[in-house]
Amino acid sequence: MDTNPVHELIGRKRLVSLAAPALILAYLVYVAISFDLAGLAGRARFDNGALLLQDFWSYKIHVTRDNRGEGAFETSIEGMRNATFSAANEPGWIARREDDGREITLPRGHSVTIAGDGLVTLATPEASYAIRPTGDGIEADIPDPPPNFSISDKRFSATLPEGARLTVTRSRSEVFRRQAGWELFFFDLSSPFYGRSLPQLIGLALSGERLDPERSNIAGMAQDFWNNSIWHHGDVAWAMFETVLMAFLGTFGAGLISLPIAFMAASNFAPSRIVRQLFRRFFDFLRGVDALIWTIILSRAFGPGPLTGSLAMLLTETGTFGKLFSEALENVDEKPIEGLRSTGAGALSRVRWAVIPQIAPVILSQLLYYLESNTRSATVIGAITGGGIGLLLMQAMQTTQNWEQVTYYIVLIVLMVMLMDWLSGRIRARLIRG
Repeated sequence: MDTNPVHELIGRKRLVSLAAPALILAYLVYVAISFDLAGLAGRARFDNGALLLQDFWSYKIHVTRDNRGEGAFETSIEGMRNATFSAANEPGWIARREDDGREITLPRGHSVTIAGDGLVTLATPEASYAIRPTGDGIEADIPDPPPNFSISDKRFSATLPEGARLTVTRSRSEVFRRQAGWELFFFDLSSPFYGRSLPQLIGLALSGERLDPERSNIAGMAQDFWNNSIWHHGDVAWAMFETVLMAFLGTFGAGLISLPIAFMAASNFAPSRIVRQLFRRFFDFLRGVDALIWTIILSRAFGPGPLTGSLAMLLTETGTFGKLFSEALENVDEKPIEGLRSTGAGALSRVRWAVIPQIAPVILSQLLYYLESNTRSATVIGAITGGGIGLLLMQAMQTTQNWEQVTYYIVLIVLMVMLMDWLSGRIRARLIRG
């Protein structure tokens, strides 16, 4: 019996329309099994993720008592030696006791009292608990501890509201409390401008009374901000400059190198097919090796540094620009070239006046686009070569107390990319119109 070809075509199309979603679903099931997504979800530590997010926008002030020595107290930010408070500028939620102890007020009705003899008392809205450090460990008579307590013979730890924590061992008693914001972002503790409100700083900037007789208040504010020992704003600004410089040298250096030799890869300019194929394979090799691979190779050869990162980007982008420029050359209009040839103009004159004006918009557009893209890439390359903002970002990520600086660097990188995008767009529009 003859079948209708239209029905056969409809049946094949129906089969294809059903087979494609089935194949995609089968692939997703395979990915879920091979990547162990169920096990990944089970191993996920959402509590650690929450703490990491807190570290992006807050910091910890530590109050520590040395239980082994004379019972000295120290109040510092994130436990840093160069961010230790003096007795005059401790936070207001830390009160000194007559026995040289400390009374620390914590959120939601909690408080910790550390007596001069070392006895630690944790007060909550429900009960009060006493913990005493000894020469062998700790003593804590808490028969029915709450779930947020962790107690052993050597250590007592309590997780308290809003990220606060109390830890007691035989060597030290420590309380830390979270504070919103980025600590000492404008002035560190050594600056006379630390702890002053914005109206006070404006008044100091406008008044003639100097805090430091050697410099004006405005100059002092600028110098103390630039030389901040915690955030190192001066070093960060130089790192940002290095990152942009790496991207600029790598991009425009590759453009200068690839443009002349792109003629050898264009079918309408290459002297022979063999030469054309050799140069095209050369460009394939350069762009086939990623800039990160070139970075590792060049770091072994020349050592780390921003110049190594620039050379790595230059090699990769030379291959990319060589391909793009040669394709642009193959699409030029031959009529202006023939017109100049008929007047007796030489090869260089024909290239200068008939070829370059045609491909200039393409060249400028590609150079500016890759400059913006390489600005992002320079941050990753800088982490390997030891230069630019990428190095500072990697160093901050390697510690457990500098995640707010990680946020700072990420914000700067995003702003830098946005600025480069805006500038490249304005320059591209201006040059192409011109």
